[in-house]
Amino acid sequence: MNSLCDAHNHLHDARLLTWRESLLIELPLRGIRHAVVNGTSEADWMEVQALARSHSWIHPAYGLHPWRVRERSPDWLEALSEALSSDSRASLGEVGLDRWVKGHDIGLQQQILLEQWQLAAREERVATVHCLQAWGHLVEFLRTAPRLRAFLIHSYGGPAELVPELATCGAYFSFSPYFLNPRKALQRGVFATIPLNRLLVETDAPDMAPPPESNAHPLHDPGTGAILNHPSNLTVAYQALAELRGIPVDDLAFLVEQNFLRIFGD
Repeated sequence: MNSLCDAHNHLHDARLLTWRESLLIELPLRGIRHAVVNGTSEADWMEVQALARSHSWIHPAYGLHPWRVRERSPDWLEALSEALSSDSRASLGEVGLDRWVKGHDIGLQQQILLEQWQLAAREERVATVHCLQAWGHLVEFLRTAPRLRAFLIHSYGGPAELVPELATCGAYFSFSPYFLNPRKALQRGVFATIPLNRLLVETDAPDMAPPPESNAHPLHDPGTGAILNHPSNLTVAYQALAELRGIPVDDLAFLVEQNFLRIFGD
């Protein structure tokens, strides 16, 4: 199989600490040659940075997640700028808009997203976008925001009708093993239509686990017993997407790697 690329995960997440050292050895042995590890707040950017400095296959991403906008310090934007400047491979992420989370303030989210987007434009960086129940707001934002060379909408949950306009704005779309859940049949249908040159694959580990019947690498939080998504489930996502698109998984891996390198570099 060609090199596999995890376009979006949180390998630095404390829930994976028990297994992190073994994962850092295991994942490259499974053919995972690139992984974008996304920070979500000032509190974890340095952890992402440390992983990327120690492992060349990890691409760092730094951003203020819409769930974390109220946690920012007065100097958050300066800290973000310094994190991005510390590595030429660094991208902006995870950022976005979310009307699903309880107590959301979409106006504040839009303000913070714009400030981050402007920074990415100045630094000529790409971005990874989180969007839940805010597709109209995202499209409106993109129509007036500075143009980035490219951005990824991770675990794309929007309708097929938006794909052409989003792609025109620079969007790529990543498929998650979570979409194998039976109730996600509609989203699988969307990914059957997305142009192949706009497709990526992700895990969002330790979140977004596949359903039990598809979970090739079961993992549970030792403290709470909660189901975690093992980053090796990237192979599950590749296999499922290849079947969905009716192409050999090696052909898909080649196409996805070309897309990944076009956005995030080597």
